[in-house]
Amino acid sequence: MFQAIVTAFKITEIRTKILFTIGILAVYSFGATLTIPGVDPTVITEQVETGVMGMMDLFSGGALGRFAVFSLGIMPYITATIIMQLLQVVIPKLEALSKQGEVGRRKINQIARYMTAGLALAQSIAMVFFFRGFGAIPVFNVMTVTLIVLTLTAGTTIIMWLGELINIHGIGNGISLIIFASIVSRLPGQFITMVRVRVNPIVVFLFILISVGVIMAIIMIQQGERRIPVQYAKRVVGRKVFGGQSTYIPLKVNQSGVMPIIFAISVLLFPATIAQFVPHAGIQSFADALSPTVEGAINPIYAITYTLLIIFFAYFYTAITFNPLDTADNLRKYGGFIPGTRPGSHTSDFLTSVLNRITLPGAVFLAIVALLPEILISYMALPIRFGGTSIIIAVGVSLDTMRQLESQLTMRDYEGFLK
Repeated sequence: MFQAIVTAFKITEIRTKILFTIGILAVYSFGATLTIPGVDPTVITEQVETGVMGMMDLFSGGALGRFAVFSLGIMPYITATIIMQLLQVVIPKLEALSKQGEVGRRKINQIARYMTAGLALAQSIAMVFFFRGFGAIPVFNVMTVTLIVLTLTAGTTIIMWLGELINIHGIGNGISLIIFASIVSRLPGQFITMVRVRVNPIVVFLFILISVGVIMAIIMIQQGERRIPVQYAKRVVGRKVFGGQSTYIPLKVNQSGVMPIIFAISVLLFPATIAQFVPHAGIQSFADALSPTVEGAINPIYAITYTLLIIFFAYFYTAITFNPLDTADNLRKYGGFIPGTRPGSHTSDFLTSVLNRITLPGAVFLAIVALLPEILISYMALPIRFGGTSIIIAVGVSLDTMRQLESQLTMRDYEGFLK
């Protein structure tokens, strides 16, 4: 692995991409520490220690606790992406755009960007009035509110732009890497907190041991796949013979990666956002019912809802990213077939059946790993907020980035990370 890193830095193009990605993440870290003028961050820090606001602070890299420029994080963009993917199912015009290839995807992404700006504007207004009730904004007037709202909205659009810059000029998925940086940036502070409060060393050792085991299990599931054998018939074109080879279709156990986790968190945070808009007791009670913790212990309603959302979005995202009907048509077009299965609709039904069977255990595993460390943290009374959700996202993004770097090295006949 270390040899592969050295090799990657010897290649000018890859070295430039890696350094560019690191530079963009450094810019993001700077924006996450730059406090907006006119607010009292000490008051806000007390409000984001636990509950839904604590989860929002975790995924903003601590920016919300400081009421920094990037306090909203990337959640408005993720919410907009979810809405656009749901609308593609119910709006025929958007579904047609999604099938037009790169041109259609660009138009859909452009709509998602405008929607992100609108959601960020609405959420920033709600956040201003929410924190006003705690005295976090000493001077509350039109100028101050306008400055804070525009700064928060601009911060989200800048994060979205930074993520796209990584996609174009860097290594890995930009949005995922920004979320990864937000999570990992909290680790030093979490360990320092454990040292300060003098947690029992045996408890810390057990937690680290469990975390290592969870990470190993995540890697095994993320790398696990069901290989569907494919045989290509021989074709004679002129004097040349094509085909006659065997290959396979790799169907991953966790086909959707970390996206179900991110989507589920966005949905869970949505009621809290609405509660900031509408100060109604019923809406606030509903938002509190979905809070991750209740009196220091994990909330069972939150755990059940979180599990169901993860399973739903695992199937939903898998259905969007992998189309068995298109795969079956492509196999038939190029003379390929699955042994023991007739081409066409029978192949599509077979792939759908296999995909449904392997997606369920993958989704259940995601839910278990997302909740188990958080339950253990509550049971062990550890003063940290780095749970299973953070571990899954961090490990998943790391594997995806390593895989992309592996492909870059493989193209140049170098030994990669995963060999």
